[in-house]
Amino acid sequence: MNRKFYNAHHAPVGAFATLTLGQKGSTGGLGLELAGPANENLYVGIQDRDGGSFRALPFFTGGESHEEDFDVEHLSGFGRPNAVTAFADEEIERTMGAGVDEWRAGDMVFRLISPVRSVPDPETATVEALKTAITPAILAELTIDNREGTTSRKVFFGYQGSDRAAGMRVIKEPGLTGIAQHTFTAIASDDPAVHAGIAFQPEKVLEPDTEENLEFLVGRLGLLVGTVPAGQIHTFRFAIAFFREGTATTGIKTRYLYRRFFNDIESVLRDALKGFEATKHEAEAFDAQLQSRLSPERAWMAAHAIRSYFGSTQLLEREDGQPLWVVNEGEYRMMNTFDLTIDQAFFELVLNPWTVRNVLDLYVERYAYEDGARFPGSDEVHPAGIAFTHDMGVGNAFSRPGYSGYEQARLKGCFSYMSVEELMNWVLTAGLYDSHTRDMAWAISQRETFLASLRSLVNRDNPTPADRNGVVGLDADRCQGGAEITTYDSLDASLGQARNNLYLAVKGWASYLLLEDVLRRLDEVEAANEAKEQAAKAAQTIMSAANEEGLLPAVIGEGVEARIIPAIEALVYPFALGLEIDPELQATLSKHLSAVLKPGICKFADGGWKLSSTSRNSWLSKIYLCQFVAERVLGFAADAEADVAHVNWLLDEENAYFAWSDQMLQGKAVGSRYYPRGVTSILWAATGENPLAELAKAFGHTEQPVA
Repeated sequence: MNRKFYNAHHAPVGAFATLTLGQKGSTGGLGLELAGPANENLYVGIQDRDGGSFRALPFFTGGESHEEDFDVEHLSGFGRPNAVTAFADEEIERTMGAGVDEWRAGDMVFRLISPVRSVPDPETATVEALKTAITPAILAELTIDNREGTTSRKVFFGYQGSDRAAGMRVIKEPGLTGIAQHTFTAIASDDPAVHAGIAFQPEKVLEPDTEENLEFLVGRLGLLVGTVPAGQIHTFRFAIAFFREGTATTGIKTRYLYRRFFNDIESVLRDALKGFEATKHEAEAFDAQLQSRLSPERAWMAAHAIRSYFGSTQLLEREDGQPLWVVNEGEYRMMNTFDLTIDQAFFELVLNPWTVRNVLDLYVERYAYEDGARFPGSDEVHPAGIAFTHDMGVGNAFSRPGYSGYEQARLKGCFSYMSVEELMNWVLTAGLYDSHTRDMAWAISQRETFLASLRSLVNRDNPTPADRNGVVGLDADRCQGGAEITTYDSLDASLGQARNNLYLAVKGWASYLLLEDVLRRLDEVEAANEAKEQAAKAAQTIMSAANEEGLLPAVIGEGVEARIIPAIEALVYPFALGLEIDPELQATLSKHLSAVLKPGICKFADGGWKLSSTSRNSWLSKIYLCQFVAERVLGFAADAEADVAHVNWLLDEENAYFAWSDQMLQGKAVGSRYYPRGVTSILWAATGENPLAELAKAFGHTEQPVA
């Protein structure tokens, strides 16, 4: 982990906003609801001891004053010679956790502090607890050590807003000094020694002709400046805030829930600064807990992923006051993509379980549909039943009821339907929530959904009961002759095809196990027994597919002999719930993993994990999940070589711009960039037999399980 110049999110919870920072140049900035970094100049620096020049962290391009847009013949002499230069790379040190990202250079220490905290259920939380949890701001500390200096020295922090439709402005209020772009991004301090200015270039604020010129609103760059006398050390505190007025989404009309408490960005800044010490303490404590449980490589990857997750979160409020939780899908901005919801559920159940219930309920309310199923090549439609959409919409636009923003008919690859996998995703996510919270009232309210899900899974196996083998054998009728796909939508049939897929066969087996568990507690004995029987059939089908070396085919019975690691993925669900796993099936999957986890099969030359033997595509979030299963369920040793390789993928110079990214083509980020799903890595921190309860106690959500 020698590279220090990589972008990372610094984000509040639920605001779909982030200060992205870390890669050199104008590659970061304050972004609101964006699909990638804002690409703004950021200035964080100090005055040199000689007093004649300034040095800053290298998050700016420099040399662009924009005065030539007005003074085309350069007659005014308006500008200033450039006096701000970047620190040399070797002068800079960086240490990043999930909560605190610290930079050291010369006599300066810059710390960005991101809230890492639970969000209480808005329907039961106190006003103060909810307001504190979702304040749309992060914090910063900028320390200058001038104890060896002989003159006063300036320190500065600011940005060049990138929205050309909105101007920069100065905030001057009692106890608050700041800079802002319109009403939606701002940086401010409550330190009376700080002053603010707007200009074309930083030098015009650092060394103004006169204080009257500091509010030059034609300028696009805002700076906050403080001064530290000789012989002193001083820390300046800042809040970085985000704010969106009015309607946030279409399809379902919502606003940000933080609007209950804040009417403008100035009120956000004040509250964030007021709670500075508590937020800082929480962030430092979270980092300490994470680092105490993981190797340096895993602690860093988990921290990086948690940051990206929070940057994608959106807590909204419907017109009737009901909360609505959304996790946006990174660069794609798809909303509550079910393939991500299920993987992120482990992290959410640790911090705020109500968000899992909230998403599940909306899927039932608006994004469930009834469908038939067909055998490949046949026009005959057989009964199937309930299914769920791939997502709830894209880019703040909720899709129409019963349809996603992604799925299309008559396709056999990317953008086809994922009906059966999303059905399994509802079952498994609901099973995790039910088991972890023991929210029996909710389980009872969803009794019919659990029963309908079992019937639909069984129907998608085979319409003839005597021919059922526990594995999905038909495609959704909505495909209209196309073929269903899986979450691995850009892969070949080894993981991309849903029908008879080994990955989904094991996932279906796990779905039946969890259905049996919840249906027994609902006293649905006949349905529970059917689920148990289907699970047994699935296990037998999977085990019977192994060849003499113990290798399992990626697609059962269709001649696709590729080998895949995610055959083991779904073991995580019964393990997390403490359910008994068929020892023979476990042994079969363990033998398969041992046989494929080799260079040339399912490992890259650098030691990184290759999810399919026939594809160079790998998803880090899924690798993290499979590593947990391999180590905790199957007893494999941790793969330190793979961890180093995966860190190097993220730190690759071509990948570093996108913060944490998921889909890697032989170590290069080619999709799923700026992505939230890497929080599957939280499972690495669990060592006991009940991972969710253990992690909740360690990192802690404040809600108690429901009796």
